[in-house]
Amino acid sequence: MDDSRIIKTEYSEEMQKAFIDYAMSVIVARALPDVRDGLKPVQRRTLYDMYELGIRYDRPYRKSARIVGDTMGKYHPHGDSSIYEALVVMTQDFKRGLPLVDGHGNFGNIEGDGAAAMRYTEARLQKITQEAFLADLDKDVVDFMPNFDETETEPTVLPVKLPNLLVNGSEGIAVGMTTNIPPHNLGEVIDAVKAYMKDENISTRELMRYVKGPDFPTGGIVINEDELLEIYETGVGKVKLRGKVEVEKAKGGKLNLVITEIPYTMIGANIGKFLSDIAALSETKKTADIVDISNQSSKEGIRIVIELRKDTDVENFTNMLYKKTRLEDTFGVNMLAISDGRPETMGLKQIIKANVDFQFEVATRKYTTLLQKETEKREIQEGLIKACNVIDLIIEILRGSKDRNMAKACLVEGKIDGIKFKSKESKIMATQLQFTEKQANAILDMRLYKLIGLEIEALINEHEETMANIYRYEDILSRKSSMAQVIMNELEAIKKEYARPRRTVIENAEEAVYEEKKPEEMEVIFLMDRFGYAKTVDTVTYERNKEAADAENKYIVNCKNTGKICLFTNSGQLYTVKVSDLPFGKFRDKGTPIDNVSNFSSAKEEILCVASQTDLNLYRIVFVTRQSMMKVVDGGEFDVNKRTVASTKLSDGDEVISVAILKEQRNIVLQSKEGFFLRFPIEEIPEKKKAAIGVRGMRLGDKDCLEAVYYTQNAIETTVEYKNKHLSLNGLKLGKRDSKGTKVRV
Repeated sequence: MDDSRIIKTEYSEEMQKAFIDYAMSVIVARALPDVRDGLKPVQRRTLYDMYELGIRYDRPYRKSARIVGDTMGKYHPHGDSSIYEALVVMTQDFKRGLPLVDGHGNFGNIEGDGAAAMRYTEARLQKITQEAFLADLDKDVVDFMPNFDETETEPTVLPVKLPNLLVNGSEGIAVGMTTNIPPHNLGEVIDAVKAYMKDENISTRELMRYVKGPDFPTGGIVINEDELLEIYETGVGKVKLRGKVEVEKAKGGKLNLVITEIPYTMIGANIGKFLSDIAALSETKKTADIVDISNQSSKEGIRIVIELRKDTDVENFTNMLYKKTRLEDTFGVNMLAISDGRPETMGLKQIIKANVDFQFEVATRKYTTLLQKETEKREIQEGLIKACNVIDLIIEILRGSKDRNMAKACLVEGKIDGIKFKSKESKIMATQLQFTEKQANAILDMRLYKLIGLEIEALINEHEETMANIYRYEDILSRKSSMAQVIMNELEAIKKEYARPRRTVIENAEEAVYEEKKPEEMEVIFLMDRFGYAKTVDTVTYERNKEAADAENKYIVNCKNTGKICLFTNSGQLYTVKVSDLPFGKFRDKGTPIDNVSNFSSAKEEILCVASQTDLNLYRIVFVTRQSMMKVVDGGEFDVNKRTVASTKLSDGDEVISVAILKEQRNIVLQSKEGFFLRFPIEEIPEKKKAAIGVRGMRLGDKDCLEAVYYTQNAIETTVEYKNKHLSLNGLKLGKRDSKGTKVRV
């Protein structure tokens, strides 16, 4: 091996460099949009490929699979699913304020149903995409770069004529950063751009006279108008959204609450979750006002109908939906985009400035190219007009020349060697000819019908038109105000054809105040089976099914429906569950996993004791650990509002093996793994705070540990099974805490 090819470097430095390279690749080349055209590379490449394939708005649709395959093969060497997903989103009018692709077939819907496979769907460009995104690509308006295998070229940016980053918004997750830009109203954005072009010192507040705020395709209401100024100045903030709610009268004096517009954040699967959240409010007795829920949404729009009881306080119920469901939600704004090759968080004015600068750059390149073409046309037109004036001489030169080169040399340089002329005058005139190279070629290629009077007149008119274009293009290129006017005229034309009324209402709304009706307090029975499924039933139901309930459930606790259930685990944690969060109903209902309504995880911990908050406040609790540490704690210490707290302190490697509520127990029996039993009065266990480790209960051998803990009452025989035989705990010798105990042999 050639040692010169081995690079010796610090491993951490190489890892750091490699990760930075990877991160920048994701940030710049995949996840974030360019501030100039508002597109990510996959979107830009897909649109350009459709343009190259000729899939225009006025031509037939083509299979999406063809578009995806061609894009992947030529420009985007990544997964076909990412290309198709980008294509699908660009067709969805409920996600984009300005769809860029016209889809034919099933491209998904607002409720989260996915698009059909790419082999079934078809697509073509929208008219605005062709006119405002892909026009003028043949006029050298943007730079092109080689594709991934250098067999094709692709544009580095599309010559988009409007701030697409604002109009359509964007979302993306890169490495260490995300972007989330809301869509805006096309007409408002264009007005803001024009206002900036007229006064570059305009403030963000003044720009917001035109751009009122986000305009989501789903409509809805933005309720924090006063906070929008700071969001648009910094590029970061939270937009608070609400759905639109209407009240309709139904049969029998009932009321229907109809949701006709939803927050933008609810698009997709969140509509289904919203419906299930409403149903859960009724199931968990948070409200008794709901009679029925139906989703009557269609292609015409959203329509979710909640049928209410006659005496419902509609305002309070609506506020409950705002508080308890995603009918009121937050859109986190982070206007991050690629500017000059690097990610930058930008405010409203910065984005508009970047786009206007880009428009001037594109216009400069466009009109420079057009001026060059018109100048070339002028040269040829002037040559042809001049040739028409001396057409007899030119015909004489052509008839007298041996070949094209001889005739061309005469036209350009006045060389007459070898050419036969009819007269001396013609010969002298020929020596004075001074056509340019291009003019001479045009004359030699000219057809005879061009000598017809009308054709000559048309040529003169065309020359006048060319001169007018040259004057216009030179004016545009030499005066910034002229170029600005051209750009503004194009923007106005786009606005006139494609702008639509605002859908999202912008206002300052008061915070929703919901007065929760306190349920009538009643005694219930908490039941949890060995699989961790929990529910509550009323006391009558429990008594009627007592035998089955006791046999089927691991934990049975009397509690109040307004109280809490406390779970003590072997890791020394206490988890609290509101009884109201548990399903209340029939005895044969399955219930809900306790993991779902608490922070407890059955995969990591084991429940040792379940008690109601009421019982804990009345009694003391005894804790015993594997390493034989123990203590008694006043149950009132566990009356906490947090869902999770440490119930005791543990030494390294230790765990709790027993938690018991002290009621009628008098003695405690500790059993070690090696067969030692120690019985002593519970009074010998000192009372400590929950943050204490406790005291030693039994002296253990080096490799011994506690295996079980039992409790006995006075005058009541207690037996346990030990090594397949019954052992009477009351018969064990009464000892002292912190002694070794008695070895039991059976």
